Amino acid sequence: MRRSVLVRFLGLSLAVALGAVIATAVIATYSTSEKLQGEIDANTGQLQVDGEIFGTLSDYAANHPTWAGVDREVHRLADQLGRRVALTEPDGTVIADSARMLGAGPALPSVPAATIDARSQGGGFAYTGAVSAVAFRKAAVVMAGQAITSKPSAPLPPMHFGWGMTDEEARARDRLADKAAACYEAEGKSTVVSKVQGTPQVMVESDRSVDGVSMMQFAKPGQGAKDKCVPAGLNAPSAKAKVVNDDEVRRATECLDKAGETYTIAAENGLRMVLPDNKTDVTPTFADCTTQARTQALTPYVAPEAKLYLGAKSTFNVFSGEGMLRTAATALGVLLIAALVMIFAGRRLVRPIVALTGAAQRMRNGDHAARVPVTGKDEVSRLGHAFNAMAESIQQHDHQRKAMVSDVAHELRTPLANIKGYLVASEDGVVPLDRELVTSLLEETGLLEHLVADLQDLALADAGMLRLHRAPRDLSELAQQVVSAHRPAAETAGVSLTADVPESAPASIDSARIRQALGNLVSNAIRFTPSGGQVVLGVRRVADGYDLTVTDNGSGIADEHLPHLFDRFYRAEQSRNRTTGGSGLGLAITKHLAEAHGGRITVTSRPGDGSVFTIWVPAG
Repeated sequence: MRRSVLVRFLGLSLAVALGAVIATAVIATYSTSEKLQGEIDANTGQLQVDGEIFGTLSDYAANHPTWAGVDREVHRLADQLGRRVALTEPDGTVIADSARMLGAGPALPSVPAATIDARSQGGGFAYTGAVSAVAFRKAAVVMAGQAITSKPSAPLPPMHFGWGMTDEEARARDRLADKAAACYEAEGKSTVVSKVQGTPQVMVESDRSVDGVSMMQFAKPGQGAKDKCVPAGLNAPSAKAKVVNDDEVRRATECLDKAGETYTIAAENGLRMVLPDNKTDVTPTFADCTTQARTQALTPYVAPEAKLYLGAKSTFNVFSGEGMLRTAATALGVLLIAALVMIFAGRRLVRPIVALTGAAQRMRNGDHAARVPVTGKDEVSRLGHAFNAMAESIQQHDHQRKAMVSDVAHELRTPLANIKGYLVASEDGVVPLDRELVTSLLEETGLLEHLVADLQDLALADAGMLRLHRAPRDLSELAQQVVSAHRPAAETAGVSLTADVPESAPASIDSARIRQALGNLVSNAIRFTPSGGQVVLGVRRVADGYDLTVTDNGSGIADEHLPHLFDRFYRAEQSRNRTTGGSGLGLAITKHLAEAHGGRITVTSRPGDGSVFTIWVPAG
C-alpha cells in the first residue's frame, strides 16, 4: 500500500482538502467576529437603518411587477448597512436572503420585522407642505410584526410623486422644474430644485422667516400670485398613475354604489379621490370598498405582498459546539467528494501505468511484440506512445540482428564450403593442386576478405568510430578515377561507363571513403545493366554542396523495395544482388559513408527505366 501511487495521491489530496476546510473556517470565524464587534459598536441608529431598508424595498415593490431580481438589492443593502435582510412570501417561501449561500443559511427570526405591500401601506400618500414619501415610509417601520398605518379614509393618489413615470416623462418634468426655478429667480426669489422620490420639486423662498432667516416651501400652482411661475404639469401624475387612478375610482364607486354608501369625488394634482359625504365618520363598508379598489387596481403593476426579516449578519464560530458540528459535516462532505474524484482520476491515471509496467515485463521476458493501448493526448499518453515507439525500434533491431547473423552465416558458408571442398578433393587426389585450383581458392578467399572488411566497416560505423581523413580534393578527378577502375568490368559486361563532371569540383572529403561509396554504386549499376546499356557517373554543383550521381538504364527497382535498399542483407527476389553489392552490405556501407561526411544518399527508380543513386556531400 505504501508503494501505491493511487493511495499516496488520494491521501495527499484528502489532506489538502481537510486543511483547506479548517483554514477557511478559522479565517471566517475571526473575520466575522471582528465585523460583528464593529457592528455592535456602531449600532446606535438601528431604527433609521431599518427604515431605510424598508423604504428601499418598498420602492422596489412599487416599481416592479414581481420580486424577480430583488436579491441583488437585498445583498447590496446587507453589505452597505451591516444587517441581515431577508424577504419571504406570506407562506414562508424565501424570496431573497443575504445570509443564504449555496441554497442553505441560518434560520430566519421567528417574527417578521415588517410586511411590504405596495398595494396598501405603500400605496400612496397625501402630502402637505414639505412632507416627503421617504418620511412617510420611515414612519411605517413595523413593530412586533404589525405595520403602523393610519385608518383608511379614502383612496390616495397612487404611490409617490414620480411613480410610474417613463424616461421621457421624467425628462419633461426636469425641464418644467428648471423653467419654474428660472421664473422665480427672475423675480428675485431664491429657489432650490431637489428630487423627491425621483421627481423634481421646486422649493421657493417664503414670506415667513425664523430669526431673520427666510424659510423655504414647496412651490405649488394655483396658490397665490407668487405661484404663477409653477406650470400646472410640474406635479402632474404619470400616465400610468392616471390609468391606475381611473381603475381605482371605478372599482371604488361600483362597490360603494352596490353597498348604498354616499360619497363625493375630489381631485388633487390631476388625480381623483373618493371621499365620504361625512368626512369625520368613515364606515367600515366605505373603508373596505376603497381599500379593495386600491389593492385590485395596483396588483398588475406592483410586486406581491412579502414579509421582511431583519437581523444581525450571521456569524459562524468554528470553535463552538454548533460550529464544530458544522465544520465536521462540511469537512466530511468535502473529503467524500475529494475521495470520489481522486479515486476516479487516480484509477484513470494508474491504469496506463499498470499497462506500461506489464508490457515492460513482457519485453524483459523476450516478448518484443508487447505494446500498450494509447488514448488521449496527455503526459501519460505521450509516455505510452514513446514506449510503443521504443518497443517497435527494439523489435526491428532484434529482427535485423537475427537477419544479419543469418545472412552473414549464409555469405560465409558459400566461400568456406567451396574452399573446403577443393582442399578435400585435392587431398583425396580427385582434383590436382595446380595453378587453376590455387587461383580459384584465392578468389574464394578474396570474397571472404571483402565480406570481413565490410563487416568491420559497419561495426565501426555503428560504434561511431568510423574515422575520416578529410583533405581538399577534386571530386571531378575522383570520379574519373572510379570510372577508370571499373571500366574493365563494364567492358566485360558490354556496358558503356562514362563520367559527366565539371572541370573542377573542390571539396573537403576523405577521398578513399568517397571512392569506396562511388565504387559500390558503380559496381551495382554495371551488374544490373544489360549488355548495350550505359552507366554515367556525374558530379554537379548545388547550392551548398555537390550531388554525386550514378545513373543507369537497367532493369530498375520496384517501389516496394526502395525503402529497404540500404538495409543490411536486404533480400528481394528481383534485386537481392542489386541491393547487396556482392556481399550484401555495400549499400548499407555507402549510406554510412555519406552520413559520416555530413551528407545523405537517395534513390529514384522505376522498373524498366533504370535507377539514379544520388550522394549529396557538403562542399566544405
